[in-house]
Amino acid sequence: MTIFTFTLILLLGAYLAGLAGSLTGLGGGVVIIPLLTLFFHVDIRYAIGAALVASIATSSGSASAYVKEGITNVRLGMFLEIATTAGAVMGAILAIYTPVNIVAILFGVMLIFSAAMTLRKKSEAALTVGSKLSYTLKLNSSYPSKNGPIAYKLNNVGAGFSIMTIAGILSGLLGIGSGALKVLAMDTAMKVPFRVSTTTSNFMVGVTAAASAVVYLQRGYIDPGIAFPVIIGVLAGAFTGSKLLMKINVNSLKLIFSIAITLIALNMIYNGFNHKF
Repeated sequence: MTIFTFTLILLLGAYLAGLAGSLTGLGGGVVIIPLLTLFFHVDIRYAIGAALVASIATSSGSASAYVKEGITNVRLGMFLEIATTAGAVMGAILAIYTPVNIVAILFGVMLIFSAAMTLRKKSEAALTVGSKLSYTLKLNSSYPSKNGPIAYKLNNVGAGFSIMTIAGILSGLLGIGSGALKVLAMDTAMKVPFRVSTTTSNFMVGVTAAASAVVYLQRGYIDPGIAFPVIIGVLAGAFTGSKLLMKINVNSLKLIFSIAITLIALNMIYNGFNHKF
């Protein structure tokens, strides 16, 4: 396969990854890494490096819009980034010394968890009474709606912070942003309304990815020949997905995509156990 052919296929694959990721909320990395490792047989560490750089680009672009609309809880995001950034650096260092097949198995398990999280029923209910820590840190806020601003309070701030540390470690180790865990920490543990938790998670993904990408860059695991087409493709796909979001049945798409991701995950786990990476 020539470099030109490789780049074209990678651009197309990255475009589809960005499209599917933006429509389902899973992010492009869950498709990019299997595409590079299973189809192109790229070392998983280089695949993770490319996915991290793409996460920085897509998060930076979409997060600014949500912040402008007032949906993102910036103060909460900055607080939780302390946990995710520290975890991301630890995860990136662990990835350098962890056997490739173990990383592949963990990646497959995380994909299955992400697919399950995508299909679960979300709640938009807002708490009217928050924990003492949420008041101390001034994390309670509101978000705009058709009927005016909706105020919400936060609970279990400490538990959410702990889950975010784990999410950061997995992000640095696997390169997929761990958006499912971030949303779990805010939506389930801290009782943040789902719309706020997803947008705040998106706001945090770029910073978390940047922290771990530095380690991958220092180790030489970010190849411009791979990363550059991935960034362009994922950005174009995410932009298209944002335009299609209001025109298609996203629930049906999420079901199909989650089934496909689960099959890919099982393949990653199988190959990991058989040392095929």
